[in-house]
Amino acid sequence: MRVYLDNAATTPIAPEVIEVMVPILTNEFGNPSSSHFYGRQAKASIETSRRKIAKLLNCQPSEIIFTSGGTEADNMALYSSVHQMGVKHIITSVIEHHAIGHTAEAIEKEGLARVSYVKLDSKGNIDLTDLERLLQTEDKTLVSLMHGNNEISTLLPLQKVSQLCRKYDAFFHSDTVQTMGHYSFNLQELDIDFITGAGHKFHGPKGIGFLYINKKVKAEALIHGGAQERGLRGGTENIYGIVGIAKALELAYEDVEGHQEHVQGLKSYMIEQLNSIFSNDIYIHGESEPSKSLYTVLNVCFPKTEKTGMLLFTLDLKGVACSGGSACSSGAVKGSHVLEGINADPNRPNVRFSFSRYTTKEEIDFALKMIKEAFEVTLV
Repeated sequence: MRVYLDNAATTPIAPEVIEVMVPILTNEFGNPSSSHFYGRQAKASIETSRRKIAKLLNCQPSEIIFTSGGTEADNMALYSSVHQMGVKHIITSVIEHHAIGHTAEAIEKEGLARVSYVKLDSKGNIDLTDLERLLQTEDKTLVSLMHGNNEISTLLPLQKVSQLCRKYDAFFHSDTVQTMGHYSFNLQELDIDFITGAGHKFHGPKGIGFLYINKKVKAEALIHGGAQERGLRGGTENIYGIVGIAKALELAYEDVEGHQEHVQGLKSYMIEQLNSIFSNDIYIHGESEPSKSLYTVLNVCFPKTEKTGMLLFTLDLKGVACSGGSACSSGAVKGSHVLEGINADPNRPNVRFSFSRYTTKEEIDFALKMIKEAFEVTLV
C-alpha cells in the first residue's frame, strides 16, 4: 500500500477535470488570437472559464488574469506594484513562500523598493501592532502576506490586515495559493488588491494559475510579447489548463463546507493518535485552533531520533509520501526557512502531512502504523 500525504505540494487531478480537458486537447487546437472559427472557438473556452472563476470569487471577469501558476502571479503582483503603482516600501514576513520572499529580495536588490518584515509569534501569527507601526510611513506601501502558510498552516486574519492597509492607504496582496479552492472568497466583501491561485493545489492541472487584480489598481505585464490577457501577460494561452482550473475551482466550490469537515476530521484524528503513540511528546507547529489553522496541513515536530535526517526517506520506503517543508525547496540542503522563522527546534525532525478531499481514514491509519514502526527502532 502507498499513501499520498503531500497535497500541499500538489494534488491529484480530479477525474472531472480531465474529462473537460480532453476535448480541448483533441479538438479545440486553434490559436485563440486567430480570427477564424478554430481561433474563436478556443477564445470562447477561455472567456467562459474566466467568467466561471469570476462568478465563483464574486468579481469581474476582467479582474482575472491567467498565468503559468502561483509563482508568476505573485511576481506579477509585486513587480506591478513597484513599476506602475508607485510602491517604494514592501511589508512582508520571513515565513512567506519563496515566490514572495525571493521576489521581494530581488526588488530591494534592484533598488526599486525597501523591504520590511513584520514580527511573528512562535505559531507564525503576525503582530498586528507591529504591522501598523510599519505602515506609518510616507512611502507608498504594499503589504504582501500569505493567507494560509503552506508549511505550518497558520491562517492570516485577512479582514483585519485589509482594514489596516486601507487605514494607511496601502496596497494589499495575499498569496492565496494554498487556500484557493479550500475556502470561499467573496471579493466584493474582501477589500484586497491582489490574490493568487494555482490549479494543481485544488485538483486541477499544473502549469496554470491566475492573478486577481482589483479593477481599482493598475498593473503591468511581467511577460511581454503579445496582447493576450488584456496586454498583461504575453504568450499564447494554455487553453486546456484554463478550462481545467475553472472546472477544478467549480468542483471545489460545490461543497466547500463538506470538504472542510471531512479533512479537518482527518487532521484532528491524526493529531489525537500521534499524541497517543508518542505520549504527547510531539509538538504541532502553527495554530491548533481550527479557525486559525489551514485544515489541509499538519506539521509535526517529532521526538529526536538516531536517524533524524532519514525519517522522510524511511517513511517513503514504508509507503508514506510526506514532506519536511515546502516542496519548492525539496532537494535543497538548507532547512525550512519557515521553521527557522518561528525558531523551531533544529534538533528534532519535522514532518508535514497534508490532506485532500480524496484522503481516507484508512490511509491515515496506515500512515500512523508506518510512523510507529519507523520510530520503534530510531528513538533515542
